[in-house]
Amino acid sequence: MRLDELLSDLHSRLEATLSTRDRVHSLLEAVLSIGSDLDLATVLRRLTEAAAHLVDAEYAGLGVIGEDGRFVEFIPVGVSEEEARRLALFPHGKGILAVPSRDRRALRLRDLREHADHHGFPDGHPPMRSFLGVPIQVRHEVFGNLYLTEKRGGAEFDEDDEAIVTALGTAAGVAIENARLYEETRLRERWLTASTEITTRLLSGDDTDEVLAFLAQQARAMSEADIAVVLLPDAQDRRLIAEIADGPVAAEILGTPVDMSETKCGLVYRNGTAVSVPDLRQANCPMLTHRGFGPGLLVPLGTPAHTRGVLLLGKLGARSPFNDATRRMLDAFSGQAAVALELAEARRDAERLVVLEDRDRIAKDLHDVVIQRMFASAMTLMSTIRLISDPEANERVQRTIDDLDETIREIRSTVFALQHPPTPAESSLRERILASAEGAARALGCQPGVNLEGPIDADVPEEVGEQLLAVLAEALSNVARHAHASEVHVSVEADEWLTLHVTDDGCGIPEQGRRSGLRNLAERAAALGGTFTAGPRRGGGTEVRWSVPLSPIDTASPTERCLPAMVGRPDVSPEHHREPVD
Repeated sequence: MRLDELLSDLHSRLEATLSTRDRVHSLLEAVLSIGSDLDLATVLRRLTEAAAHLVDAEYAGLGVIGEDGRFVEFIPVGVSEEEARRLALFPHGKGILAVPSRDRRALRLRDLREHADHHGFPDGHPPMRSFLGVPIQVRHEVFGNLYLTEKRGGAEFDEDDEAIVTALGTAAGVAIENARLYEETRLRERWLTASTEITTRLLSGDDTDEVLAFLAQQARAMSEADIAVVLLPDAQDRRLIAEIADGPVAAEILGTPVDMSETKCGLVYRNGTAVSVPDLRQANCPMLTHRGFGPGLLVPLGTPAHTRGVLLLGKLGARSPFNDATRRMLDAFSGQAAVALELAEARRDAERLVVLEDRDRIAKDLHDVVIQRMFASAMTLMSTIRLISDPEANERVQRTIDDLDETIREIRSTVFALQHPPTPAESSLRERILASAEGAARALGCQPGVNLEGPIDADVPEEVGEQLLAVLAEALSNVARHAHASEVHVSVEADEWLTLHVTDDGCGIPEQGRRSGLRNLAERAAALGGTFTAGPRRGGGTEVRWSVPLSPIDTASPTERCLPAMVGRPDVSPEHHREPVD
């Protein structure tokens, strides 16, 4: 029996030795596995899984500590995705979780609920009793804490478990440092590449919205966010509008307004300083509050003195907040992008200035050279017409004078258009008139001819222009529905009166037809102090004339107004002037 006892003891010692050898072998394999990768996320995940396997723990977690002592990242092992989604809060590294890093030594407990710093579990957290917490140091600084809970079989963590996890954490410190340096280098390289791409695109003339969409996409990828939104101010600077979004719910977010006066988005826009939001579910951010987004980051686009907009980033659920390194990187990234936007806008303004100078030069040449010579020719013909006795020749010269008068009107209209171009953000009244005529072509069955005269864009008030467009649309609609015309002409003239002529070669206005549409046009003219007529056109068809005043009425004819005005002496007849001067 003594021999049996000795053999049993020897067998136990052999099993313990083999177990220790196996654990050491597993520890070495874990260290090799951790050190074989340079991706920081992969290294931390392998470290946490290896620690749980070595001490046979059901749950494990690794908390990465930030500059303020809170967790900037937490990697759970053993918790399912569904359980993680049910957790109401992301662990912040306070209470019992802060003890290992604070004391810089391992903490081993039979029941963590008995510890003085235990403050309970958040809603949805699985039950835990046995606990082992070990600090992980990198270059004599605590990088984070490794936590093991619920040793399988209901046993407690012993000294061997503590020694194994401590050795693993010490060996992992070098791998973590290498992975962190590699991660910072890789992120900096991506940031420089993205910044160069944005600058190149903007200075190459790419559309600003496309470049901002690329900015949102890159910022979301570099920060590992689930949504990125570019908020730009409206015309009144009272609200921020979600103009660009990148992420799974981007289409639902676009166009959402955010009030500047009551939100952190507005605060960031006004102050030009980046702000981290712990939980977007409690923030006043209508587009993300009810969509399950947790940590958020607000980064201004531009400088504090000139903020162009706000970049909003968000993560879904109870995830780690954006750390200071990410915030600094995105702040510099968005600032450089804003500088590129400024340079691109300055370049476009310079190009537009060159175009405007060319337009002004062309307008001056038309006005000072072409129109003057045409007026001189018209006045010469007017002086000559009284010397012609042949009626047919007299009529031909008169038609030539009328053609010159019409051509001068068209050139003057072109001069006005060149000297008063619309801004890029708006559409001119001329363009809207042309667009309305072209839009009615399909319903009319033909392309209407359009003649525009005078300073239509410069002198016509906005409200009068809106009335003109409404009348034009109604008139063309009447032609399309009732006239059966093959030819339609539209003429708009702006002088002291704004006059619209619409003529067609159709069947005319029936005697017993409905007049509600015409009555509406007459009421629009009367409301502006103008006149409206609709009747048969010479040669067949219908002629509609809608006219409202822009200035006091002048009863002189167009030729009587234009020719003397160009020579500057309305009381002197044209034949007394050979070289008109405007």
